[in-house]
Amino acid sequence: MAIKRKTREERPLVGIMMGSASDLEAVEPARTILKEFEIPFEMKVLSAHRTPDQALQYAAEAESRNLEVIIAAAGGAAHLPGVVAAKTLLPVIGIPIKSKSLNGLDSLLSIVQMPAGIPVATVAIDGAANAALLAIAIMAGKHPEFRSKLRRYRKTLEEKVLNAVV
Repeated sequence: MAIKRKTREERPLVGIMMGSASDLEAVEPARTILKEFEIPFEMKVLSAHRTPDQALQYAAEAESRNLEVIIAAAGGAAHLPGVVAAKTLLPVIGIPIKSKSLNGLDSLLSIVQMPAGIPVATVAIDGAANAALLAIAIMAGKHPEFRSKLRRYRKTLEEKVLNAVV
C-alpha cells in the first residue's frame, strides 16, 4: 500500500495550540474562520506546564513542518504563547482565555507583557476569531488567494454595517 503524501493544500499552515482541552470552546471561532477561508490547520493540546517537552518540541519543529503561523491559547498564568515564541521564529498569536478568578485579565497581562526580543501578538480575551483573521492577514503577503478572500470578507463586514437597519 502506497503512502499518500500531503499536498501543499492539505499540509497545515496554521498550528493552533491550547494549554487545556477545556480551552477548545474558546478557540472554536478560530477553527470556524480558518475552515471558512479553506486554510489548512492543525490543533493540539499542549501545556507549557504539564507537557513542556512536547510543547517545546512542537514549537521547535513547526517551521520545518511548513507551518507559517502559530496561534496559542492559554488561561491563568498563560505561559504557552511566550514559551512557543521563544522556540520558533514563526509569528505567534496569543489568545488569552477567560479565567474564573480574574475574568482573563491575568491571561491577557501574562501574554501581552512579553520581554523585548520575543514578541507575541495578542488579541482580546477569548478573541479566537481575531487570532485567525490576524493569522490570515500575516499569510496574505505570501498567498494572494488569502488576500483576496480576506478582502471579500471585509467587504462583507462593511456591507453588513452599511445595510443595518436602525
